[in-house]
Amino acid sequence: MKVAIYSRVMDEDQRQDVQLFFDELNKQKLQPVIFHSFFEQINNIISLPQDSETFHLSEEINSEVEAIISLGGDGTLLDTVTLVGNHHVPIMGINFGRLGFLASIGRDEVQAAVKSLVNHSFVADKRTLIHLDSNLSLFGNTPYGLNEFAIHKQDIAPMIKIYTYLNGEFLNTYWADGLIVATPTGSTGYSLSCNGPVVFPDSGSFVMTPVAPHNLNVRPIVVPDNNIISFEIESRSDQVICALDSRREIVNKDVQLAVKKESFTLSLIRLSENNFLQTLRNKLTWGLDKRN
Repeated sequence: MKVAIYSRVMDEDQRQDVQLFFDELNKQKLQPVIFHSFFEQINNIISLPQDSETFHLSEEINSEVEAIISLGGDGTLLDTVTLVGNHHVPIMGINFGRLGFLASIGRDEVQAAVKSLVNHSFVADKRTLIHLDSNLSLFGNTPYGLNEFAIHKQDIAPMIKIYTYLNGEFLNTYWADGLIVATPTGSTGYSLSCNGPVVFPDSGSFVMTPVAPHNLNVRPIVVPDNNIISFEIESRSDQVICALDSRREIVNKDVQLAVKKESFTLSLIRLSENNFLQTLRNKLTWGLDKRN
């Protein structure tokens, strides 16, 4: 059984845990296929299984790979999403970062996580993605994201006006620093920090959240994800920022933009005893009020 491994970098304080992870793969007879740049970082300092292979591109993740494991934080997992694409390979996120909302499996659960792959005792949650259409070629071959699409003003430029339409019908003009369209998965990310609501991962919706709106009566809105959301931008600056998850592109303000639900979904692996409510309690400390 082959599993792909992706990570950005290994810090020195992670060395023991990374070694434990690969030792467990070897013990359970799982053959690792390691992202090339990460392999070069660890090859001389980590004892790897002898049958280890490497890959460079997402096209090299074939049907023999039964899962891809992200070693890092949520940003690393978002990078992993662009590697998986529509290959329908489930992603397991092991948290070597900080909060770990998406990469929800802790370092202390490495052995249990690897055994769950061998025994197929994990749960794979389907997550919707957001797809960007534009008159420009943006974000290469991966114009989709797991968390959100955002339009944002540049640096110290004045606020921008974003004319927003649902299926061609005018919704609102946002006078703001920017606008976020988040998936249910992304509702606990950037959108939440801008006072957007938390929605359940299977809710079938998009959350539209303005960033520092000038009109105080403008609030986040939840819309069904069968809508096509399009935008026109007005700005005193010539350029604005478009973002998909952690990726950014600077574009002319005359760009034509629209987002919709991606045609394929993503599978996130969780251990069977973990669920979304537990994640809310553990990561956002809900229910820990000492009056309870």
